Amino acid sequence: MHLLTGPTFRHNSLLWRILAAGVLLAPRAWPQAAHSTTEASVGRAAQQSVRPPIGTVSTEPAESLTLEKALALAEEHNPQLKAAAAMARGAKASITTASAYPNPEFTTFAGRQYRRLPGAEPGLLQHYSVEQQVELPSVRKSRILTAELGRQSSRFGLEEARLGVRAGVKRAFYLVLRRRAELELARENLRLVEDLRRRIQIQVEVGEAAKLELVRSDAETATARVLANSAQLRLLNATTALRTAIGAPVAGEVAPQGSLTPQITLPPWQTLLGVVLNEHPMLAQAGSEIERAKARLSNELALRKPQPSLRAEYENQPDLGFFRFGVTLPVPVWNKREGPIAEAEAALEHLRATAEMRRLELTAELERAYGQYEVASQQVASFELGVLKEATAAVDAAEAAFRFGERGIIEVLDAQRVLRTVRQDFLTAQYDVQDALINLEQLRAIAPENHP
Repeated sequence: MHLLTGPTFRHNSLLWRILAAGVLLAPRAWPQAAHSTTEASVGRAAQQSVRPPIGTVSTEPAESLTLEKALALAEEHNPQLKAAAAMARGAKASITTASAYPNPEFTTFAGRQYRRLPGAEPGLLQHYSVEQQVELPSVRKSRILTAELGRQSSRFGLEEARLGVRAGVKRAFYLVLRRRAELELARENLRLVEDLRRRIQIQVEVGEAAKLELVRSDAETATARVLANSAQLRLLNATTALRTAIGAPVAGEVAPQGSLTPQITLPPWQTLLGVVLNEHPMLAQAGSEIERAKARLSNELALRKPQPSLRAEYENQPDLGFFRFGVTLPVPVWNKREGPIAEAEAALEHLRATAEMRRLELTAELERAYGQYEVASQQVASFELGVLKEATAAVDAAEAAFRFGERGIIEVLDAQRVLRTVRQDFLTAQYDVQDALINLEQLRAIAPENHP
């Protein structure tokens, strides 16, 4: 090896500096990619299909899935809705059961009479009897009313289940959009870090940077790769949760098409509270259950009165025949139905307390969702107006200082890490806005058509 000294060394050193500066200045796409706004990244991520999970190879094309299609599939296939619909059909059938009259009882037996006494005629003995219970009108009316109120309650239960399924599908749908945008950010950060590492390696090879800088860039590259793999795993979990929420088999990969950005203007909180308390199916179902408990109590009170049974008998003997008619009336001496009546009264009080508790829970849920929407909307606005720009400007300054040798790689990596954190927080704030809108829709505070 020959050592270069004098003018030759200075000439070669200058040449290497020019080459290194050219390599550093050539690919200007990476800082521009780092400075692109998160909203554009989210929109670009929404146009791309989900990549296969780590360690798997997908041979099927990604299926485009809109929110409307996902909701339609859930309406058709979700087992929770099927279960609620089956309960509604069962409640409808209970009305037929309550309206049925008690069946009559028919009794017959036969025998033979032998002559054992003087004058007795031997021959066949025949006995026939019919008994029909007579329901009191008050008992029948209260029983049918109980069944009808049960059917009404099941309808409200089905509506509440539908709201829950819609909210679950929407929440899972937007979570996939969020995880996919996070994956794009992680992969973009990995590309930037790998590109920066190549430049550091060139600087180390030409003697412009210490080897410690390359070690730091290697560690940052490994961290970025782990973050990208973790983001892909979170996307896989979110996609699985979406399939589960829909409840229908979706062939191939799922590529939800949507955006995290839509927002609406909410009316005052007191206005929304009145809408929730008047229209939420949970409170309507609680009211129906209270009326049903009242009807059940009326039925128990009516059952204290003895219900008569009409009885008719015909008997045929060899030497005579006769017909008898009578009434059977139970006497409430030992059992006056104190227990069933007390149970019905306790059930009524329990349902009244439950309805009040649900009213308080819905009020608290509305207050929480309303506050979450306001705070998240303010965060989104602050990110869009200042924080993203400031983080981007910090990356610009760090990169410029690094190119001119005024700062080391640590400052560039720190600036990029801050920008990545800001963009992640921006995505979280956007998802929080959508989550608050989903909760408000589930509470019936806003109409579904006002929340895409």
